[in-house]
Amino acid sequence: MIRMGIGYDVHAVTKGRPLMLGCVHFADAPVGLAGHSDADVVSHAVCDALLGAAALGDIGEHFPDSDPRWKDAAGSVFLARAAELLRGLGYAIVNVDCTVLADVVRLGDRKREMAAEMARHLGIATNQVSVKATTFEGKGAIGRGEAIACEAVAVIERDASDERMGEWRESAL
Repeated sequence: MIRMGIGYDVHAVTKGRPLMLGCVHFADAPVGLAGHSDADVVSHAVCDALLGAAALGDIGEHFPDSDPRWKDAAGSVFLARAAELLRGLGYAIVNVDCTVLADVVRLGDRKREMAAEMARHLGIATNQVSVKATTFEGKGAIGRGEAIACEAVAVIERDASDERMGEWRESAL
C-alpha cells in the first residue's frame, strides 16, 4: 500500500534567533524564525507530510506548542519521532520532496546539506529527499522578507498484508 501526505509550514522572520532550515543552521543569515520550537519550517512541513501520509494527524497534535517539552526543540527531533512512528506501523519512507519559499535567504548549495541532514534524521538515504527553493520576487510577506514557508510531499509504503493495518491513529497519538 502506497500513501502520500502533504505538509506546509510558515513562520515569521525575527531577529535574535538562529535560522534553522532542514536541520541546518544558517549562521550567516541576518534573521531567524519566530516559534515555540526552533521554527524550522522545512522540518515541520516534512513532518506534517509524513504524519499525514499515515493519517496520524499533524505536528501540533504530536508536539503541541502548549507543551514546554517542545520549547526550542530542534526540527530533527520531530523528524526522527515521525519516522519512528511510521516504522512502528510498518511503513517505509519512499521519498520526501519539499520546496522552500524564501526571499530573505538564498539556499544555493545548502539544499544538498539540508537533504542529507533530514535523511539522516529520518533514517533514509539522501537520494530519497529533495529540497528545492523559490522566491516570491518581492511580493507578499515572503517576498518582503517577513516570513519563510515550506511545502512538502511525502510518499510512504507498507505491505498490504501487514497485520498492523488497523493499528494506526490510536496507537500513534
